Amino acid sequence: MKRIECAWAWLLQDALNGRSTGTQAELARRSPASLSTVNAALKPLERVGAIQIRPRGFHVQDAKKILWYWCSHRNLEKDVAYSTRAGAMNPRDIEKNMPAGTLFTGYTGFKLHFGQVPADYSEVYAYVEDANEVRKRFPPAQGPKNLFVMEKPSGIPAAKNAVSLPHLYADVWNLPHWYAKDFLNALEGKLHGILA
Repeated sequence: MKRIECAWAWLLQDALNGRSTGTQAELARRSPASLSTVNAALKPLERVGAIQIRPRGFHVQDAKKILWYWCSHRNLEKDVAYSTRAGAMNPRDIEKNMPAGTLFTGYTGFKLHFGQVPADYSEVYAYVEDANEVRKRFPPAQGPKNLFVMEKPSGIPAAKNAVSLPHLYADVWNLPHWYAKDFLNALEGKLHGILA
């Protein structure tokens, strides 16, 4: 995940928590992004009217625009460090066998946030500290892949062993499966009004 995306994740998490103002320096301290990266992250958002940059900071004017901007720039597939077919294991078994410290996203992330899912799913997506540890637990195998791991970026907002809701939305938006739309629609329902 690009550092510029980490800055967007924090902007959106703050908006989700009702905080619409901040400074570039504060955003740089919380995320792995440098001050120059934070400034680069804010410029296109100002151009599309999602934020207003002020002399002493910024003000979020339209959090949904930030979210959609992130979704259109997110490339989850490019971030996959390791993927495999986890044999005949169902998603629950895969999830239980992931290393400690795993942050789930995608369908599992949705389940962890809300305790239910809008549709059955077959794939598990997760951010991990060490993809090689996952490779040991789930060796390379033939067949349609059902486990996808990305290197966990430092300093991203998270909750309940899952990525934050805005991050979850951006990742689900990028999933190719037909049932991803069910999850995305359900997420929109959960976020409706919060990111308005």
